[in-house]
Amino acid sequence: MGAAAIVLAGCHSPSSWTAHTATTATYPPMPATDVIDGPFPVVRVIDGDTIVVEIDGTPTTIRMIGVDTPELLDPRKPVQCFSREASEYTKSLLTGQSVYLEYDPTQDRIDRYGRGLAYVWTTAERLVNLDLIAEGYANEYTYRTPHRYQAELRAAESAAADESRGLWSPETCPA
Repeated sequence: MGAAAIVLAGCHSPSSWTAHTATTATYPPMPATDVIDGPFPVVRVIDGDTIVVEIDGTPTTIRMIGVDTPELLDPRKPVQCFSREASEYTKSLLTGQSVYLEYDPTQDRIDRYGRGLAYVWTTAERLVNLDLIAEGYANEYTYRTPHRYQAELRAAESAAADESRGLWSPETCPA
């Protein structure tokens, strides 16, 4: 069902849709700073689930683990419904901010495109991966093996769907 919600190419931004600022999602505690890396300044947001941070003076692309936002910049695909909104939401969270990166030993550290794979935590101890799903900007995505926060991300997706948030609203991507 989630895949069907993001593959629709025709989309509009309904004026009746509003972003939720408080969710019913359960947020895990941020790991101790000796377990995560950072903080790193966010250089830019590429799209809803991919950012560039500066690590030791080098711009480094990070793809968020467990998250799939609609495609905005994939040259093989048309721009997908709600991709711009997902990208703007990530920008609203991370522009001008620094983040911590949590790597997951159950996942590759680098994907096949050369991007780092990590959970992204704000300095306010919010898991951005979870925010995107809880607010309806993304689907939970598991690649090959279960990841550390799979249960939390799936629960957030279920709550977003139950509450018709973002991608789950029938007004967001009408058929």
